Amino acid sequence: MAYRVLGRAGPPQPRRARRLLFAFTLSLSCTYLCYSFLCCCDDLGRSRLLGAPRCLRGPSAGGQKLLQKSRPCDPLGPTPSEPGAPSAPAAAVPAPRLSGSNHSGSPKPGTKRLPQALIVGVKKGGTRAVLEFIRVHPDVRALGTEPHFFDRNYGRGLDWYRSLMPRTLESQITLEKTPSYFVTQEAPRRIFNMSRDTKLIVVVRNPVTRAISDYTQTLSKKPDIPTFEGLSFRNRTLGLVDVSWNAIRIGMYVLHLESWLQYFPLAQIHFVSGERLITDPAGEMGRVQDFLGIKRFITDKHFYFNKTKGFPCLKKTESSLLPRCLGKSKGRTHVQIDPEVIDQLREFYRPYNIKFYETVGQDFRWE
Repeated sequence: MAYRVLGRAGPPQPRRARRLLFAFTLSLSCTYLCYSFLCCCDDLGRSRLLGAPRCLRGPSAGGQKLLQKSRPCDPLGPTPSEPGAPSAPAAAVPAPRLSGSNHSGSPKPGTKRLPQALIVGVKKGGTRAVLEFIRVHPDVRALGTEPHFFDRNYGRGLDWYRSLMPRTLESQITLEKTPSYFVTQEAPRRIFNMSRDTKLIVVVRNPVTRAISDYTQTLSKKPDIPTFEGLSFRNRTLGLVDVSWNAIRIGMYVLHLESWLQYFPLAQIHFVSGERLITDPAGEMGRVQDFLGIKRFITDKHFYFNKTKGFPCLKKTESSLLPRCLGKSKGRTHVQIDPEVIDQLREFYRPYNIKFYETVGQDFRWE
C-alpha cells in the first residue's frame, strides 16, 4: 500500500492510544483536585471535612494552579499526627453547681428547723455549761450563740430565727440558749405561739450566790459601779431589799415561773440544779437527757474536775484533741461580800425559795 507523505507526518496513531492518554490526564487532574479539597483550610483555619486545622506546607509545582486560590492556615505548631507533638489540652468544662450544696459539691445534710427545746434561764445559773455538755450528744444540735429572739429580736420573724439554727436530721433535736427569756414577760406566750410542745430547761442556783456572780461579772466590765451592798438595799438598816435591781429580781424564781405556767405544764419544764451540775455533772446531764427523750450518751467518762476553775470540764474526745473547759469569764473569783449582807439576803429569799420548791416539787436546799 502506498502512503501519502505530508511533510514529516508518520503513520496515524491508533484511536485506543488517544483514549488512554485522555484518561491518564483526567485522572491526574482529579488527584490534584481531591488533594486540594482535603488539605485546604477555610477562612477559620479548620478543615470542613476533618474538623481539625491543617496548614498547606509547600505544595508541589504540579499542583500550584489548583491550589493557588487557597489561603494557608495560621501556623499552630506541630499537628497531633506528627511524632513527638504535644497534644492540645482539652477545654475545661465547669461542673454544674448544685443548689444547696457545700464547697465540696456534696449537699449539706439536714434541714434548718425551729428549736424543739430551749434553755430559757437563768443568767449566771450554769446555762453555758449545760449547753456545752449537751452538745456532746450526737442527737442534739445546738446554736452556740444567744439569738435573743423572744425578747429582743421577735420582730424579725420566725423565718429569720429559723435561719440561725444549725442543720439537723429528723432524728436530732435543735436547741438554743438565751437565759434572759426566763425573766421576759412576753417570752412564754411567744414561745407557745411558735410551738406548744417546746421543751423548756431552766438552770437555777442559790439566788444569793447567783446575785453575787452577776455583780462580779458586771464589775469586771464596769469598775465604777456602786458596791454590791449599795445596790442590794434601799435601806439596809431596815432590811429593805431593792427588788428593782435586776441581779436581785432574777433570783425570785417563783414569780417568773408563774408566767410560764400560764402557757406550759410543769411536765414540759425541767429544772437543773446549778450546784449539782458542779458536784455531779453526769447525774444532772443524765436527767436532762431523759427529759429530752434521748439516750443517756453523756456519762461520767466525759468529765473531769478542773481544780483551777472549780467546776467540771469535758474530757478530750475523738473529734477533739484537747479537753474542753468553759471560757475565762466562767469560774472567776467572786468579790468579797460582808457576811451580814449575805445573811440578810438569805432571809429575804427564803419565802420565795420555799414557794418555788413547793411549785416544782423539788428541794434545792439553798437555806
